[in-house]
Amino acid sequence: MIRRLVVSLVAIVLLAGGMFTANLVAGNHPSLGLDLQGGASVTMTPVGEVDPAALSVAVDIIRQRVDSLGVAEPEIIRQGNTIVVNLPGVKDQQQALDTIGRTGAVEMRPVLKVAPNPESTTTTSTIAGATTTTLKGSSTTLAPPAGGVGSSRTAAVTTTTVPTATSPTDPATGLPEGQTILPGRKDGLVYLLGPAEATGEVFSNDSSAQVDAGSWVVVAKLRSGAAGADLWNKLATKCYAGGADCPSKAIAIILDGEVISAPTVQTPTFDNGSVQISGSFSQTEAKDLARVLQFGAVPVKFDTPTVQTVSASLGEDSLRAAVLSGLIGVLLVLLFLMFYYRLLAIVVVGGLGVSGLLLWSVISWLSKTNGLALTLSGAAGIIVSIGVTVDSYVVFFEKLKDDVQQGRTLRNSAARGFERAWRTILAADTVSLIGAIVLWWLTVGSVRGFAFFLGLSTMADMVVSYFFTRPAVLLLARTKLFNKGRVLGVARSTTSEAVA
Repeated sequence: MIRRLVVSLVAIVLLAGGMFTANLVAGNHPSLGLDLQGGASVTMTPVGEVDPAALSVAVDIIRQRVDSLGVAEPEIIRQGNTIVVNLPGVKDQQQALDTIGRTGAVEMRPVLKVAPNPESTTTTSTIAGATTTTLKGSSTTLAPPAGGVGSSRTAAVTTTTVPTATSPTDPATGLPEGQTILPGRKDGLVYLLGPAEATGEVFSNDSSAQVDAGSWVVVAKLRSGAAGADLWNKLATKCYAGGADCPSKAIAIILDGEVISAPTVQTPTFDNGSVQISGSFSQTEAKDLARVLQFGAVPVKFDTPTVQTVSASLGEDSLRAAVLSGLIGVLLVLLFLMFYYRLLAIVVVGGLGVSGLLLWSVISWLSKTNGLALTLSGAAGIIVSIGVTVDSYVVFFEKLKDDVQQGRTLRNSAARGFERAWRTILAADTVSLIGAIVLWWLTVGSVRGFAFFLGLSTMADMVVSYFFTRPAVLLLARTKLFNKGRVLGVARSTTSEAVA
């Protein structure tokens, strides 16, 4: 019995200390939200009446762009028809504003060559007046995209050395004028592309994902006239022929500088006014591509975005106030417990320490791996959870106190008292956890952060109560110090031994 208690106590202490040390060594620490470290808040207001479906797509596209900035836990909030983007700790606010605010464009370019995405692109001169762009880590074998019309999958390929022509070159890239190298969004490939010859305007706004012969495909309708079907057919005819301007016979569909799909053309013209893009698409991939073709770039025109800078000093003041209030609250609680429960309050100090190490470690790890940010509301959730944690100790200690007043020794009542208290602790923590989950599920923004950290702290309380508080009290209850005099601030009844 004693051995199991010691193992449990040592294990939880080593786990908390080990996680804390590992995060320190790895350089992990909690990322702070906008209200604690400052940053920028961008407000985007649409022009004129807006289709709700188009606005939802705009929010999704903006979220993808914000994710590319590497901002920890950004907030993209839709308030009516207005979109508010909160960017905590952005280093280049103008870059963030440009990324969020641009309307973007869907482009169609012929695919010249395809290769696995290299780590970098280097440029070397081999002959006077000629430049060769080499994709690092490559050989010279290359294959065009494979599959049906619209397949974004490719056959096994290796990277290639891209020779240049004698035509004018772009000084910035060393490539022939109009050519560019862009990465695929999800396929791990890099594409050498010819000049843009069409935009998303060739498609009408009724593209859809459908099932054909058991596979997901995307059907996109072409607009009529020179700016629609005629322009698309001109590019399709060129790529179908597979000449020097489109040797892969594939057309790259590009959004925000990434190749969304690179379908291979299987017919020179599309006289029926629609294009079917097939490949090994999942349902999600097909729907995402259909939305790109349906709405093109951001499908809503916004007024010039307005930026409100949140001062870092304001965030520091908020953080300092939150930490100070939390420390004062914890200190007052500990003083009360020491006055009311005497020496047994050292278990509370140890339990709060272990719980604090676990919380710090988990939050630091989630900040590193999932972009979690600690906000002022999250700090409030942790502070509120201290009350939940202290309630667990009070429930347990009051059970012990009742037994001592009835004449039982602490040694005899500790195990029995925890069994009765544990049911109450588990029920109370479960109710608190359910409330936090429902609040997190139904709300957004700062309220969601409060709910998350409240729930996280509640789960930590459950773990610490069983694996630290229980063995710590049961071991202390076996010592002489805790079984003589006034235990828990009360004296044993003189008729005690008959009850024990």
